[in-house]
Amino acid sequence: MNLTREARVAVVGAGPGGLVCARVLQLHGRSVTVFEREAAFDARPQGGSLDLHPETGQAALRAAGVLDRFHALSRPEGQEWRKVDHVTAAALEQEWPPGDEGAGVEDRPEIDRGHLRGLLLDSLAPGTVRWGSAVSGAVPLADGTCRLEFTDGTSEVFDLVVGADGAWSRVRPAVSDALPAYTGVAFVETGFDDSDVRHPALARLVGPGTLVAESGSTVLFAQRNSNGHIRTYVAFRAPQDWRTAAGLDVDDTAAMRAHLGARLDGWAEVLRYAMLNGDHGFADRPLFALPVPHIWEHVPGVTLLGDAAHLMPPLGVGVNHALLDGAELAQALVGAERVDDAVRAYEEVMLPRSADLAKRCAEGLGHLVP
Repeated sequence: MNLTREARVAVVGAGPGGLVCARVLQLHGRSVTVFEREAAFDARPQGGSLDLHPETGQAALRAAGVLDRFHALSRPEGQEWRKVDHVTAAALEQEWPPGDEGAGVEDRPEIDRGHLRGLLLDSLAPGTVRWGSAVSGAVPLADGTCRLEFTDGTSEVFDLVVGADGAWSRVRPAVSDALPAYTGVAFVETGFDDSDVRHPALARLVGPGTLVAESGSTVLFAQRNSNGHIRTYVAFRAPQDWRTAAGLDVDDTAAMRAHLGARLDGWAEVLRYAMLNGDHGFADRPLFALPVPHIWEHVPGVTLLGDAAHLMPPLGVGVNHALLDGAELAQALVGAERVDDAVRAYEEVMLPRSADLAKRCAEGLGHLVP
């Protein structure tokens, strides 16, 4: 019967959405195992800063019982946002964090992705996450369960497998043959350490939050993270093979600087500095998205959440809805008698919501990077 109170649940992927799902299940005394291909929490850098929204990300953390911990680690001042002229670097627009005078203004404090992941991992029972467990696929079985297969040749059967394994999900093929497609927008990242001491002019310009400058189809973002770190990104329209066509190796810092410098010709020197003089070279992060809408016929024993279900351009909503997905799926499992009923109820809400959101994000990317 696959009763939820006795269900064997596997979450594939130890990102925010999968971890929230596991945490809410454990809060209600349910069994869950998280499988993560990375060898350890600190196996790779965790990315930039995230703003969590009250009705989605923060609501999920409240359901997980970790909202107070989030507020202790978050940076309300990180909500400051400023747009500057690309030639003069003079301020054109500015938004301030909501304060006492900002009644009714939505409070979206920032938190480093690594800090968010860390607080969620700390909230789980020891041994919940099996590190170094790379999944190769998920196979729904005739009895409504699902066999989870690993790259080492082993497998385990669960009453529910939750694909929370991101853009290139190994679980997604169990319910959908959709693949992410290139959006036409290239994204290049660099970063600065100890910016207040080592890069003071840039630190003053960026402030405690986010800086934006644009010219045509080129947009520069600089974002303050914790510990004086600044991440800088430039986005522009280009073919997916733009680096190959230009003969560029992302590890050839000098060549990348020359190429990006030509793109930023005529920009204010401090903005050029923000993109061309990072402390760790460059990372190439082309933007991909799943088809809109991405929906599937319900398959017993398996479902998706977060980027595995609705990868969309990074316009500040993806992680919020991944967290909401994880909390709502876990709550559905806690509240229903049978696993299949819970998953159907979750998908009936999540799929149309994410389809609408993905449509708006695709339109937003078109406006942001025309």
